[in-house]
Formats: sequence, C-alpha cells, structure tokens
Amino acid sequence: MVVGVQAAQRGFTLIELIMTMVVMGVLAAVAIPKIFDVSVFDARGFHDQTLAYLRFAQKTAVAQRRTVCVTFAISPKSTVTLSMATAAGTFDCAVSTPLAVPLGNSTGTLTAKSGVGFATLPVSFNFDGLGQPISALGAAKATQTFQVSGASDTITVEAGTGYVHE
Repeated sequence: MVVGVQAAQRGFTLIELIMTMVVMGVLAAVAIPKIFDVSVFDARGFHDQTLAYLRFAQKTAVAQRRTVCVTFAISPKSTVTLSMATAAGTFDCAVSTPLAVPLGNSTGTLTAKSGVGFATLPVSFNFDGLGQPISALGAAKATQTFQVSGASDTITVEAGTGYVHE
C-alpha cells in the first residue's frame, strides 16, 4: 500500500481559536451584564402586568355592567388594586368587593417587586359599565398616561373609550 496523500488532519486553526476568543470577550463585556440585570426585567414585567390588569378591569366593567375601581398606591410598594362596586349603577367604591383576577389572585392586588414602581403616582379612577374611565363621582376623566420606572413604554387609558394601550 502506498499512501501518497496524507489523511486530512482534524482540528482548529490558530485563527479560528483567536476569533472565538474575541467573540467570547465581546459577549462577556457587553451582553452578559445586560442579561443578569434583573431590575430591567422586573420593571418590564410590572409594566406588562399593570397593562393586563387595567385591560381586565375595563373588560370586566363592560361584561358585568358594573363599576370597576382602579386604585394606585406607592407606599410601602407600588400596587394596583381592582375592586367592583357591589350595586349596579353606583360609581362609589366605598362598598365594593375585590375583583378576582386570573391566575388565582383573589385579592385583586398587583404588587411591584422591590426596586420597581411608578415613575409618578397615577390618579385612581373607575371604569363605568360602558368601560369608560370616570371619577368616583361619575364624571368623565381625561386621558391618563403614566409610566413604570425602568420601563420605556407608557401606559395610556383613553378618556372617551377606556381603551388601554402602550
């Protein structure tokens, strides 16, 4: 047997190894610190949950034809609380029951994680039976816009329709 051609050797060239090390270095310097910064994820999660709570409150008000109250607080942590007026046609939430939301939260309260909250305290309001935002006395409210600190998008509740969006 004559072996005239050497068998192809397997392995990496020096250039390939150096390029791999450069790419790993860039990832370590730029991407990994952002991946492990949990506060950005917590802020975006609270933003999305607040948006979902408000949409749920508006849709429940329309479906039940009752006033659904939305209360915001910042002490000791930022919270959003939903409750439903016990009597149809009333705008006052002094006599109300907590609105049970999906995923087993029977208190109707969403609490932010530590270090996350509202950039400014939103004004509490109610959704009437048509899904429109109103004050506790039944007067129409202006469009509301507020933001969760650390999240880039704002949450808007339209005055005329009650449409909740980013």
